[in-house]
Amino acid sequence: MLHGIITTSRPVSWVNTAYPFAAAYLLAGGSMDWKFVVGTVFFLFPYNLVMYGVNDVFDYESDLRNPRKGGIEGALLARRSHRMILLASAVTAVPFLVVLAFAGSGISTAVLAGSVAALLAYSVPVLRFKERAGLDSVTSAVHFVSPAIFGWVLAGAPVHPTQWLVFIAFLLWGMASHALGAIQDILPDREASLGSIAVAFGARRTIFLVAGAYLLAGLLVLFGVRGIGSLAGLLAIAYILNVLPHLGVQDSTSGTVNRAWKRFLWINYFCGFLLTMLLIYAAVFTR
Repeated sequence: MLHGIITTSRPVSWVNTAYPFAAAYLLAGGSMDWKFVVGTVFFLFPYNLVMYGVNDVFDYESDLRNPRKGGIEGALLARRSHRMILLASAVTAVPFLVVLAFAGSGISTAVLAGSVAALLAYSVPVLRFKERAGLDSVTSAVHFVSPAIFGWVLAGAPVHPTQWLVFIAFLLWGMASHALGAIQDILPDREASLGSIAVAFGARRTIFLVAGAYLLAGLLVLFGVRGIGSLAGLLAIAYILNVLPHLGVQDSTSGTVNRAWKRFLWINYFCGFLLTMLLIYAAVFTR
């Protein structure tokens, strides 16, 4: 049971939500206090269990047709485990949400509530934002940007135009990354009548949208942020180079984009390391 819960939460992706919260909280002037610890732990595991657990339960029928499911790229749990996954998601997340709500302000609590609402709206029946082309990529991006916004406002810092610009660039990066993942699933999603952005626009147009969004995100940071922090915009080059070999992809060959998706997972760790070094340098030598 524990193995199934851990697998469902996608351990390889934990850092993608914990890191934005922790980095934003510290950059906004917060310290490694108990709020930092509670928030980081929440966005490390319970948050991802809710995000991926709810998705795995309500995507079960389409996941059965998806050869990628059942490994590092997504769990495929037996139907009898679904109630347990939903219960575990609630039990692990609610205590953290209560503590973080009491720890913050009205604004930070509103951001946290919006973040959790986006998790549920993406997958639960009726809403199913993941089946609405365009809204699927935006909502998925919010899953990764909202921890950073929450960390920033939880630390009590105002959100200036530069921060909004960085958050928008992060949102574009998230939308591009979601669309990249959706391309490889075009055939199983179409078979299951799921209308993702890649199903709606087709593989080739979507891959160009992906490259364009990565490019725009990088340019926003490179030319919109002052000081050495602007160099973070150059990290977009790695993501653009990753998709270039697939610009000629067609719907019939969309499964080959899985190679780009696997590279994307490791590029995240590489760029995350470089971003961390850049932030440390900026904090130590430019303040």
